[in-house]
Amino acid sequence: MDPTSRGPEEHGQHGRGPDDPATPAHPAGPHRDSSPNSASRGYPSAPEFSTAAPVRTVQLTSGDYLLTVNPVDGSEIEPCPPGEQPAHPQRYDADERAARRSAALPPPPPGPARVRPPLLERQEVRERLTRLLARGRSVRLTGPAGSGRTSLLDALAEDCADLAPDGVVRLSGHRRTPAELLHELYAAVYASPGHRPDEAELRACVHDIGAVVVLDDLEFGGAALQDFLDATPECAYLLAATPDVAAPSAESHLEEVFLGGLDRAAGLKLLELATGRPLSDEEEALAGDLWFESEGLPLRFMQAGALLRQRDRLLAERVEQGDAEADPDPDLVPLPSLAEAAAPAALLASRLSESARATLEFAVALGGEVPHQAHLPALVGDTHADAALGELAATGLVGPTGARHRLAAGVLTQLEAAGYGDTAPARAHAAAQHYAWWAGHPSVTAERATAESDALIAALGVLVPGTESGHLGSAVLLARTAAPALAAGLAWGAWERVLRIGQEAARLAGEVAEEAYFHHELGVLALLGGQLERARTELEASIGMRGALADKRGTVAGRRALALVSDRDGTTPPAGLPVSRREDGAPCAVSAAPPHPGFAPDEVQTVVSRAAAESQEDGPRKAAVAGTRRNLAAAGAGALLAVVLGTVVTLGAISDDETPPDTVRPDRTSGQQDDDLPADLPEDERSSGPAAPWTPGTSGSPGSGSPSDSPSGGESPSPSGSPSDDPTTTKPPSSSKPPTTTKPPSSSKPPTTTKPPTSSPPPSSPDPEPDPSDTDPGSSEPASSSAAAPSGSGAPSGVESSA
Repeated sequence: MDPTSRGPEEHGQHGRGPDDPATPAHPAGPHRDSSPNSASRGYPSAPEFSTAAPVRTVQLTSGDYLLTVNPVDGSEIEPCPPGEQPAHPQRYDADERAARRSAALPPPPPGPARVRPPLLERQEVRERLTRLLARGRSVRLTGPAGSGRTSLLDALAEDCADLAPDGVVRLSGHRRTPAELLHELYAAVYASPGHRPDEAELRACVHDIGAVVVLDDLEFGGAALQDFLDATPECAYLLAATPDVAAPSAESHLEEVFLGGLDRAAGLKLLELATGRPLSDEEEALAGDLWFESEGLPLRFMQAGALLRQRDRLLAERVEQGDAEADPDPDLVPLPSLAEAAAPAALLASRLSESARATLEFAVALGGEVPHQAHLPALVGDTHADAALGELAATGLVGPTGARHRLAAGVLTQLEAAGYGDTAPARAHAAAQHYAWWAGHPSVTAERATAESDALIAALGVLVPGTESGHLGSAVLLARTAAPALAAGLAWGAWERVLRIGQEAARLAGEVAEEAYFHHELGVLALLGGQLERARTELEASIGMRGALADKRGTVAGRRALALVSDRDGTTPPAGLPVSRREDGAPCAVSAAPPHPGFAPDEVQTVVSRAAAESQEDGPRKAAVAGTRRNLAAAGAGALLAVVLGTVVTLGAISDDETPPDTVRPDRTSGQQDDDLPADLPEDERSSGPAAPWTPGTSGSPGSGSPSDSPSGGESPSPSGSPSDDPTTTKPPSSSKPPTTTKPPSSSKPPTTTKPPTSSPPPSSPDPEPDPSDTDPGSSEPASSSAAAPSGSGAPSGVESSA
């Protein structure tokens, strides 16, 4: 259903089949429900879904990111490729600004055009505000709800149209943060389709805007307002707020103007204008009492005038029905009492049409948000229900707020007291189902979905936490459908609110797949905003859920986004692996290890790098780089040591013509080497293990095991079963004085007592042994070999002693 113009599909002519090229295919997605109350009255029901329907993806740029909004698997984010960065945005010209201002106004209600009442007793304040704005001063206009602030702002916007280079910009602060308002100000001045600037670019662009900014319904003050004003020093602001909004800071230098009520004469004049005829004595008396009770608020006199018009119409109907004379007695329809005139919503609503009363029920259910008039026929169930908005606007029960209509000040409370809130859960549920179908329809653009975002969020807020059956499912469906549209429409504040409500609804409903989607989108949104820790948390939660569901495509999308987060904060993990965390919560890099036999084939063990320990001192990026370099250096040193040892053993075997029988021969198998051992050698001394390697700073030749390596010089000691005989132990010998050969030499020159045989000259010394603390845990074999006991410990090298 088109909410701005009626096309053929709004009149039941859309069902021509999916093969008709004029009929757009419905996007694939989670849509399951049809529009409520739409069947059998000419309005479209939800189209049949086709698995071959295309997915509507949209590409956007923000800062140096390229965002692809994918409604199925989740949005994908990547660095923007070179050449695809948008050009510097261009300003709109005067005609384009005027067209955008007209589009930003709420659409006029159907029916005859309403005449805007004049501004009574506002000429003086109007001229004062115009003078201040012309001098570049900013003003804060404070007045109670119903004092006519919006009408005065409309007039001032016309007066100041030519004061600034960028003209007048109208903004609404209703449920808007300072960041959202800065983006809306940027979009009102600059043309940048498909691009949302990041924080730095946004502030650079709005810093140069020179406009008169008319901001109604301001909801923040203090330091937040000061920061908002400092970001746009070339703008003159006219801020309108109620007295309960926080005051601006002392540094803001805003001119304060208070807007009060009308005096008694102006109140009587406004009531006559609203009634369209002179007042009787009883009506003048009622107007006096109403002026005293309401302190002259113009809204109360407009609503009281609507009560008098309804009374006149009822009297005229009595005449037409023949129940009274041609000049009917006014007592047949009594005047409203003072209480009814001061709180007229219930009495006014009771005299409206059924469609108007149903519209009020929807507005009460949505917290005061009135659905767009094009949605009313489907929601209410009446093909002419769009005229109800004009009926409500004429009575003063609804009024414009930005580009939408809302219940007027105080009306929501009065209608709830009259029982209009009793059907709120059912009405909100029906609205959510309708909006879920509508937001996913191919004919609905992202801009139109964005314009209805306040009503969408209001419907979600009623359904969660979901006290009734079906409410949580409808909330998940609406959030899942509306979120991609809001993202594509660059309404990222509304996008975030929808995602958070949808995530909570999915959690309560137990829909893990949908909850994973919302976590993923929240992570992408946090990454776009530079909140890396929040992005990491959300993405890790999404990856975990999707991994449990075996959702490979969603997991891949999440891992890509998480890799980008790790790249931004300097803790880049290996491709395809998660980021580990220390006990204090800080991230650290991880590396792959061989799978454990008990693990599934696709699961991976991880080993925490020492970069985590260094990250506390030098920062995440330096720690990751240092840890990686140390690991690489240790692995290289281990590999080099292994090559050197193999070379040394080979050279020793070749150079010695009479190799001792217990020396390892690389060209012989273990069985062949055992055959060469002496026959009288004890069985427990037969071993096929390699000889203890030669290392720098120890006595003996490579491949030691010859009798010359013993302390006595030529006598081979007998085997012993003491622990000191174990070549792998580091315990000193049992003698009181350790052999001098086990003591590290004080100089590079080896002791004369350990001079190697002349027949086997030692090879050139390899590189110094690396620090064992720097070696990689996976290369422990070379380190254990180099830690063998010295040759003088009493056990021949290369032969295992008996236990």
